[in-house]
Amino acid sequence: MSAAQWKTVILASLGGSLEFYDFIIYGVFAQYIAAAFFPTTNRLVSLILVFSVFGVGYLARPAGGIVLSHFGDMYGRRKVFIGSLLVISASTFCIGLLPGYATWGLLAPLALVALRLVQGFCLGGELPGAITYAVEAAPRHAGFACSVVFCFANGGVVLATMTNLTLTSLLLPEEMAAWGWRLGFLFGGVAGLLSFRLQQSLEESPGFPRMKQGASRRPVSEVLAKFRAPVFTGIAISAVVGCFNGLLIAHMPAYLSGVLHYNARSVSFAQNLCLAIESVGLISAGWLGDRLPRRRILRLGALLLLIGAYPFYRVLAGRGGNLIVLFSLAGIAAAFANGTFASIMADLFPTRIRFTGVALSFNISFTVFSGMAPLVATSLVKATGWPTAPALVMIACGAISLVSSFALPRYEGHILRSSVSE
Repeated sequence: MSAAQWKTVILASLGGSLEFYDFIIYGVFAQYIAAAFFPTTNRLVSLILVFSVFGVGYLARPAGGIVLSHFGDMYGRRKVFIGSLLVISASTFCIGLLPGYATWGLLAPLALVALRLVQGFCLGGELPGAITYAVEAAPRHAGFACSVVFCFANGGVVLATMTNLTLTSLLLPEEMAAWGWRLGFLFGGVAGLLSFRLQQSLEESPGFPRMKQGASRRPVSEVLAKFRAPVFTGIAISAVVGCFNGLLIAHMPAYLSGVLHYNARSVSFAQNLCLAIESVGLISAGWLGDRLPRRRILRLGALLLLIGAYPFYRVLAGRGGNLIVLFSLAGIAAAFANGTFASIMADLFPTRIRFTGVALSFNISFTVFSGMAPLVATSLVKATGWPTAPALVMIACGAISLVSSFALPRYEGHILRSSVSE
């Protein structure tokens, strides 16, 4: 890629990274937020409540994606992209200052829900915008460019979990529960505002000016009228990635330490290692996807996660395996799907409505399969008493993505076609 292409991809990726940190830090500190805003005598009930609010943030994403992508396809990607970064960063900072239930009573969880809705609404335009920027900046390297976006997004998650590891190492458990977790939100808000300053130098997506005169006046209507099948396909192929991310990032820390009673620091280290391995692997998968059919690489990742989910949770529940080995293998398996799904999704839509098509597919998929995964997994554990129950969620999502990958040849092929014709 040229220097200009690298600059655009990295700046877009940086915004996605900090947005992901701001959104995911909630899941990382779920057990502390549960105690502060939803105090009950039953730990599982508290976690179900806090994961319900986690899911509420995801429920706002489709609405945010529709509104923000509408303006992104009509007037350009830049203002929408950097504006959403500013708002979500401010919301994260406010969560860090929000009084708990003991101080505000019922108003405290209501305010938390409102701020999560704002975060979810803005994130609905952020990552789809980063994906759109990446493929339009470097259409002949779309797979690699999208993998850079998600490598940075994983970097944001690693930063969130490293923040957790640092704070839990420096502070006593009672200090973490009282105020230590708030530092993670305050840090994310400040970092996001600094990133907003860097984003001022981001130029408009190269693909948009070429077709500005022909920009769709009603992009959402056009997508729903002419591209319904690609939208459903995009939703389905993303299921395995959304579920894996939701379980790994938001569910695992509380599940392993709160339900299976693993050491919290060991869990955080294993989680970080998994994300680091996945980040390296997805860059390789994205690069490979520019040379081989991406759908086959995605298919391999979905299959590995499908067949490996139950053994993974069985070993965890039996406490008979090494966390480092287990999470390393999980990161390798997930990299194949995570490194290819975004470029595959972007390839389903032409430039004039790409932002909207990607936003609809991405946000609906991650709302259903990522936002709900922690809640469904925790509810299954409570209802069945099986510590391996979360594996059922991963198996179902892996099967959905695997089957849907066979429909891709009918709908893909728009990225290079658009870069030439538009």
